Formats: sequence, C-alpha cells, structure tokens
Amino acid sequence: MPVNPSLAETSHEIAEWRRHLHAHPELLYDVENTAAFVAEKLAAFGCDAVATGIGRTGVVGLIHGRSGPGGRMVGLRADMDALPIVEETGAPYASRRRGVMHACGHDGHTAMLLGAARGLCQSRGFSGSVAVIFQPAEEGGAGAKAMIEDELFERFPCDRVFGLHNLPGVPVGAFALRPGPIMAATDEFVITIRGRGGHAAIPQQTVDPVLAAAALTQSLQQVVSRNADPLDNVVVSVTQIHAGQAHNVIPEEAVVSGTVRTLRAETRNMAEKRLSEIAAGIARAHGAQAECVYRRNYPVTVNDGASAQLCARVAAEIVGSDRVEIAAPPLMGGEDFSYMLQAKPGAFVFIGNGDSAGLHHPRFDFADEAIPFGTSYWLRLAEVALEEAA
Repeated sequence: MPVNPSLAETSHEIAEWRRHLHAHPELLYDVENTAAFVAEKLAAFGCDAVATGIGRTGVVGLIHGRSGPGGRMVGLRADMDALPIVEETGAPYASRRRGVMHACGHDGHTAMLLGAARGLCQSRGFSGSVAVIFQPAEEGGAGAKAMIEDELFERFPCDRVFGLHNLPGVPVGAFALRPGPIMAATDEFVITIRGRGGHAAIPQQTVDPVLAAAALTQSLQQVVSRNADPLDNVVVSVTQIHAGQAHNVIPEEAVVSGTVRTLRAETRNMAEKRLSEIAAGIARAHGAQAECVYRRNYPVTVNDGASAQLCARVAAEIVGSDRVEIAAPPLMGGEDFSYMLQAKPGAFVFIGNGDSAGLHHPRFDFADEAIPFGTSYWLRLAEVALEEAA
C-alpha cells in the first residue's frame, strides 16, 4: 500500500490545519485553544467518544472498528505544545505570539494524527478500537506522565501505543527507527561549590570556588572517558557556570550545572553517583565544599522489538523498504513518550523532515510534504496492529 490516495488528495487541507496551529502556538499545559481545535475536529469526524482534560489539557478520541466496541485497542500519540522561541522563518503563517513558536514540529504531528483520525472514522476498516492521543507539555513538562497518572490507560486500555516525530536531515518520504533504546534519558545537575570569599588581590586568604568550578568542569568528563564503557552512550555537558559579581572580589560560591544523557539504566545510575563523588573530591582538594543536586527527568525511550518490526513493515508499505532505516543510531535528545512505553509495549519512529533547520531552531518549519506519508503511516499502522492482534 503506497500513500493512501484519499489522504494524498486531502493533504492540502491537513496542511492548512497544520499552518493554523503553527500560527497559534501554545506552551506546555497551556494549550487550551489547540486542545479545543483538536476536540472539535475529532467530534466532527465522528469519533465514538472524545475525552478532554486528561492530564490537564490532553485530548483523546476513540474510534471503533467495523465490529463496534470490544476487542483489542491501539493508541496513536501526537504532542501539541510549542517552545519559547522567537520565530525567524518569515512564513506567512508564522507565529502570531512573539516568543512562542512551533520549533519542533508538534503542529505537524498533531495535524497528521488528525488526518489519520478522519480516515479511520471514514473507513472503519479494522477490528477493535483506536485511541488517538493528543498530549500537552512534551517540551519539559512530562505531559505523557500526567496523562498516565490521570488514568489514560485505565480509560483507554491500549494493548500497544505508538509515537512519531519528524527529524531534519532524514529525507521527506523516509522513516528511521530501531528496536531498543532510541532516545536518551535526560537528567540535570546543579553543583554548588562553597568556598571563602575575599579580596581578589589577597587570594591566599580565600578559598576560591571559581578555581574549583573550573577544575570540576574538566574533571566531570572522566565520567564519559574513564567511567563509562567506551561502547556505551553517555553525554555529560556543563552548560552553565555562575559565580561572582565584581572584578576585584573572589565570591563565596560558584554554581556549575548541566545535563547528563544516557541510554541504559546502569549507566544512568553510575553517572549520578560519579558526579556527586567527583564534585565532592574536587571541592575538597581546593579546600571547599560541594553540594550536588541531581534531577532525573525523562527516562530512556525504549522500543519494544516486535512493535519496532511492525512499524518498519508498515513504513515500508508506504514508502518502500529502501527508504526505511531499521537500525538508525539512537538520539541523545529526550522524549516523554518514554513514559508511555514504560506503561505499554510499542514503538517510537522518526519521519523525515528533509533539509530543514534543526529542531528547536528559530528558522525550523515542519515540511508539509511529509503529511501524506505520516498520515498514511498512522492509518495503516492502526489497521495492521489490530489485524495482527485479532
């Protein structure tokens, strides 16, 4: 099955939905207008039920197949929120809210899943049910976790759940995925080094936390180079150093903060332990003290092997096997769909966005040319997943 003909014919309309969403971006959980737009469309399509307010502002549409309620259920998820970035695309549909833009393509994800929902409502060509899940607050707000805690899967007992994200650099009309870990855990650390401040011209009477912070910044890289398996994936990035307010004053404290990205639970545990140990040791060597606060954010996004194979087969039906990368390298970015994959088996895949600006860039724009491929993929994936489960 190539691109669904009816979806190809209506992709311009789906693109208009996408551009409307792009022009009216909203942040985190404050996606009331986006959620209302989605809920209105789902009701108009003829979904058998439309639930709102799940995880504060999440929306779910329920679509029964040819046999009505009962049987297996699959979930298809899209994210709705934007980012706090000033848009520089110059597009006629550019954001009307300065400082807020869809710089990650969630407008495209939402529009494609809406297109698939309409196609599923029209065809009912499957046995069982499909839950189309529209989630808020992916960009750092853990909206997936909030929806799960709000009994998403008790109300919609999905047997499998699937996610999709665009990826610049992958050609339009191509897909990339892998079984196992596909996106990293995203942790943050804040290390406060406390010394003894004083006059910059009399350093011998002080304990300089800036010097300790400089040494610590370099030493933290031994977590990657000497503590992790060379074949493992781990990133430790110091992204902020704050200390002092005057040229002639050695401050009392310095703060070093950043992020840790890992693909395995064992590596994550090791990194957390070693950051605290290294910080304490470096501070002590300089006569100072260190406090390390380590905050675990999104877990590793792990694809179920059988579900990843299913997604690869469906994607190959749409675009051909030569345009589906089934052993794509994992990305060290994070994704809160990981919470859904902890709760249910399933898989997360990438769809090509072509030679666009990168994700989270002020000139990023979702490629409307990808819409018929993504919408067709969602429609066919629901049908095949339910056929195989029957």
